[in-house]
Amino acid sequence: MGALPFLRTIVRPSAALVRSTVLELLILTVHVLLYPTGLAQERRPPPPPAVAGPRGDQEGDGEDRPPVLLLHGFIDNRSVFVLLRRSLRRHGWQHVLTLNFSLLTCDVRAAAELLARHVEEVCDRTGSPQVDVVGHSLGGLIARYYVQRMGGDARVRMLVTLGTPHAGTHLAGIVPGHPLARQMRPDSEIVAELGEPAPQCGTQFVSFWSDLDLIMIPVETARIDHPDLISRSVRVSGVGHLALPVHTEVAVGIRQALTMAETTDGRAGAASVA
Repeated sequence: MGALPFLRTIVRPSAALVRSTVLELLILTVHVLLYPTGLAQERRPPPPPAVAGPRGDQEGDGEDRPPVLLLHGFIDNRSVFVLLRRSLRRHGWQHVLTLNFSLLTCDVRAAAELLARHVEEVCDRTGSPQVDVVGHSLGGLIARYYVQRMGGDARVRMLVTLGTPHAGTHLAGIVPGHPLARQMRPDSEIVAELGEPAPQCGTQFVSFWSDLDLIMIPVETARIDHPDLISRSVRVSGVGHLALPVHTEVAVGIRQALTMAETTDGRAGAASVA
């Protein structure tokens, strides 16, 4: 039953869906060209030297901001974040890092363990006690598992997810045999674990979900709906799944979410991006 609205949308596409699909195809073409540039892990630069003197308080001064770690989705790599990374760096974030998961990765739990080790490395290298994480699609699910099930909330101040199947997506059922695809189904053990109580989880969550995301079936599965989590959902209009990490308005929303994390300590409701 979950796939029926999706099928009706395909049979009777709206003008917005047609525009979104054309944009998705364009983004896919560009991403295929950029894909080889992101196959290798990024180089780990040495920590910047300490600078004496008072720190500024303007937006461009990112001295006090935690590092931001960007996590890609299924069968993808860090090249998907070229524009988002540039946007964050331009607006004052000094440490914007990526982590590539191996194409041979077959388990969310194993990927979360790799993420845990990488977060510790980032904290050691930058001297920051916490990081912020932005995860696209499967990357957001891996990050949430680390935060919610492996004690990662001690290290992750805020987790922003983009088109992540928090409640599982029915589309995963059409990918035969791949273990990660099975773990993204609505009836998977991973989804069930993430639905269990998490009363002490201190990480703040912001989930961006799109009304025209054809990978998330139903589209609302990309929202975080858990009574114990400090979470806010942001509805994005007219944007497909692949466009979420590169869309200008989404980048603005991500920057606002990361900035507000310093002062937000309660549960928030829904928002939207036109």
